[in-house]
Amino acid sequence: MQVGKFLGALVLALSLFFLGLQFKGLEVDAAGVRALTVTLLTILYLLSVKKRHPLFLAFLIVFTISEILNYATWNFTLETDVDYFYYIGNGLYITAYLFLIARIILPLEMTKAISRFPIQTALLTILGLFFVYYVSDTTRNELLYPEYYLELLYNSVIMFLMAVALLNYMYRDDKKSMNLLIGTICIVFSEVIQLAYFYISDMNLLNVLCSMFLVFAFLFLFIQSKLEHRPILRYQQQDVNV
Repeated sequence: MQVGKFLGALVLALSLFFLGLQFKGLEVDAAGVRALTVTLLTILYLLSVKKRHPLFLAFLIVFTISEILNYATWNFTLETDVDYFYYIGNGLYITAYLFLIARIILPLEMTKAISRFPIQTALLTILGLFFVYYVSDTTRNELLYPEYYLELLYNSVIMFLMAVALLNYMYRDDKKSMNLLIGTICIVFSEVIQLAYFYISDMNLLNVLCSMFLVFAFLFLFIQSKLEHRPILRYQQQDVNV
């Protein structure tokens, strides 16, 4: 128990240190601290959460591997025309988010959720398509076609992640789903701001905001991992009684 508390305090301190490094513009050092922080957070999850979900654990592990790879290859380039690290790194992030999506969808009765909120689902689909198209379009002139389509896939995955988290919250309406939704929204904000930092403006403030939203995202995701869903049946019965 004491080890868990120590790791929790260390993760919090490293998160603040990470934001400070980003504010100073020390991106390489910040990438190293970020990788270390996510690694310790994964260990903290293993030590402090009794009912560990394999898909959420897979999300943390794959995300951690991507962070370590990102730091290890920061100043390392291959003498090739193809940036393999770009594809591998982004592929790992996409895989991590797919694990998180599966974590949300598998326990959720999707058919019942969609039939209960058909208009909201349709609006989410339309807004998601617009979001993916317009956000990805900012990189069209900056990337090669394979890189652009990878960005398109990446943005589609994170938007789908937020959409299923929102549908999950509307259907379950409990603290766990609310924290999960806030965490995914923070992920989307972080990714969009990072895209703006890479391809629109290199203002350091954007990089700091991106990192801040990422810290909040993992904070809320960790909080939800320690909570349990309330039975959906109880809500359905209450709706009938009302």
